[in-house]
Amino acid sequence: MENTIYIRLRHRVEVKENERIRLKDVALIIAPENILPTLENLCIYEVTKEDKNTIIIDGMQVIKHITFQTNESEIQLIGPPQTIIEVVYKKSRLSFPIFLIVWFLLFIGSAFTIMNFHEDVSMQLVHQKLFYLLTGIKDSKPLVFQIPYSIGLGLGMILFFNHVFKKRINEEPSPLEVEMFNYQQAIDQYLVMHENKERMKKIHDR
Repeated sequence: MENTIYIRLRHRVEVKENERIRLKDVALIIAPENILPTLENLCIYEVTKEDKNTIIIDGMQVIKHITFQTNESEIQLIGPPQTIIEVVYKKSRLSFPIFLIVWFLLFIGSAFTIMNFHEDVSMQLVHQKLFYLLTGIKDSKPLVFQIPYSIGLGLGMILFFNHVFKKRINEEPSPLEVEMFNYQQAIDQYLVMHENKERMKKIHDR
C-alpha cells in the first residue's frame, strides 16, 4: 500500500498547440511524497501539428509511462479510462459587421418562427374570442390581451433559458443546457471510440 500510485484521469483537457502534456495536466495523482513531484511533471505526450484538434490519452499509455519511471510501484487507475485532449488554436477575432449580420439573421429567423407558430394556432382569433367572451365587445385588436401576452412570452423565454444576457438566474440548468450536455457526451463517446488508436486494431490473415 505504501508504494501504491492512484491515478484518476480527467474527462477533458484543453491545451495549446506544440505544448508538452504532463501527467498532472491530465490526471489527479495520489502517490508517495518522494516520487509525487516526479510523477506530476512526467511528460505524457507532446502536441504536434499532425494531431489536429483532438487527442485521446488512454489509461494504458499513462500506466506505461509511469512504469518506466517507477518500476516497483503498484498503479491503480480510477475513474474514466481515457482523457480527451482538445487542442485550442489561436482564433482570429470576429469582425463587428459579421457579428451584426449573424445577429440580424438569427433575429429575423426567430421572429418568423414565432409569427408562423401563432398563425398556425390562430392566436389572434383566440384573443379576439376570449376578449368577446369576457367583455361582450368585438375587437379585431384586443391589445389588453396581446400586450401582456407578448411581455409574458419574452419573460417565459428568459426563464426557460435561465439567463439574462450572461447572468444566470439560478443554479438549475436550463433544458437547452441539458440537451447541450447530452450532445457533448455523445460527441465525447464518439471521439473515444473513433480517435483512440489503441481500440482500433486490425489483425490481418497470417
